[in-house]
Amino acid sequence: MITLEPGRTSELSGRVRRIVAPNPSVMTGPGTNTYLLGREQVAVIDPGPDERAHIEAILAEGAGRIRWILVTHTHEDHSPAAAALARETGAELWGQVAPADELYQDQTFRPDVPFTDGAVLATPEFRLRAIHTPGHAVNHYCVLLEEEGMLMTGDHIMNGSTVVIIPPGGDMKDYLGSLEKLKAYPLQHLAPGHGELMPAPVAVIDGIVAHRLQREAKVVRALAATGGGTLEELVLTAYDDVPTALHMMAKYSLWAHLIKLVREGRAVDRAGRWAPC
Repeated sequence: MITLEPGRTSELSGRVRRIVAPNPSVMTGPGTNTYLLGREQVAVIDPGPDERAHIEAILAEGAGRIRWILVTHTHEDHSPAAAALARETGAELWGQVAPADELYQDQTFRPDVPFTDGAVLATPEFRLRAIHTPGHAVNHYCVLLEEEGMLMTGDHIMNGSTVVIIPPGGDMKDYLGSLEKLKAYPLQHLAPGHGELMPAPVAVIDGIVAHRLQREAKVVRALAATGGGTLEELVLTAYDDVPTALHMMAKYSLWAHLIKLVREGRAVDRAGRWAPC
C-alpha cells in the first residue's frame, strides 16, 4: 500500500499520480487527494484547498504540462486551488458552479467548460468521462478514466469514512440512485477524494448501499420508538453507535434520511418535528 503523505507524489499507474493536500481532519481523513493524469499533457482532478504548498507541489509535478483542471464538486476542500492553478498554467477549468444555497461551497469557482452528464475529455493519452452523481452535492460529478476503469469519485465514495449528506443540496435518495448508476460502468478501481485506492468497485458500492439502508431502518425504528422528535432528539437514538463528537455532522445525514422518508410517504415533517406516518 502506498502511504498517504501530504505533499508526496504517489504513482498509481502509468497514467495517474496522486498528491495529498495538507488538510487532514476528521472530515477529510489524511487530506484531499489531487490526481494528475497524463505525461505529455496533464489533467488535474480536484486541485484541493487554496494552500500554497499544495499548489506548488501540483505545479512541480505538472512541470509546465497542465492543460486541464477538473473539479468533481465545489466543496471548500476540493476546488479553491483551481483559480490560482488556472492563472499560473492557463489550463482550462471543467466542472459546475457552486449552488448558492448550499453550505461549505466555494463560490469563486467558475468553469470554462461546464460539466454535463457523459461529457468526454479526449486526449492522445487518455479519455475522461464525466458522470453526474448528485447526492453528496447537487453539482457532484465522478470522473472515469476509461482506459483503466479508474473512477475518481470525489466525495461520492470515500475510503475509511462515510460520506456526509447535507440538505438541501445533499439528497439521500439521489445519493443511493447515483451509486446504483455507477454499476453500469466498467469500473476496475475507485480513486476517492480521501483515502486509498479501492478495488472491487461493485462490492464497495453494494456495501455502501446496504449500510445506508441499515441506517435508514434504524431511523425508522427511532421514529416508531419515540413517536418522533427533532433532529437533536432523534440523532441520540438513530446514531447511538456514533461518537457524540460527530453528532453535529450525523444530524445532516439524519436529516437527509428523514427527507427521503417523507418523499416516500413513510414520515412527516411537522415544523421541524419528524414523526412516522
